[in-house]
Amino acid sequence: MSTKTQKEKMLAGELYLANDPELGAAYGRAQNLLARFNATPGHELTALVSILHDLLGHLGTDAVVKPTLRCDYGFNISIDARTFVNYDCVFLDCNTITIGEEVQVGPGVHIYTASHPLDAETRRSGLESAHPVLIGDGAWLGGRALICPGVTIGENTVVGAGSVVTKDLPPNVLAVGNPCRVVRALEGARKARI
Repeated sequence: MSTKTQKEKMLAGELYLANDPELGAAYGRAQNLLARFNATPGHELTALVSILHDLLGHLGTDAVVKPTLRCDYGFNISIDARTFVNYDCVFLDCNTITIGEEVQVGPGVHIYTASHPLDAETRRSGLESAHPVLIGDGAWLGGRALICPGVTIGENTVVGAGSVVTKDLPPNVLAVGNPCRVVRALEGARKARI
């Protein structure tokens, strides 16, 4: 019998039960902070940043997140320096969502780490899983793009508006569509930082 908590199972990508009391408390805390964030006027920048620091696992210098924002827990989200997250984004952060530096996230982008078993009996039992998402430095996610669980998007890659990203994308490419696919390499992209 496993001695892991449901939260530990969730973060390890294992099947877990989301109705666990520890996860329920963390969810409730996040929803209270999100309600405050989403109700705060856009010109009250100090208040907005303060709430985000309480909510998120990491918020880098000069990062901007516009309301409304929706997430499960907040503490699994890392947004690095000078990244811009536009209006109405949904980040289902049952596992880690790591967004690099100088990333542009268009309005209405959805990033999902949550997944459910394909087997109906297992799914009906309430078990689910979650897999981390990584967005590389300098990437641009067009409006209404949807990023699926377990996906990594490479540095400087551009994802077209409305695309559904189901598989990893390499650095320095333009990718579009449903399912999203690489259409060409991007020239002049900055070299990866060492």
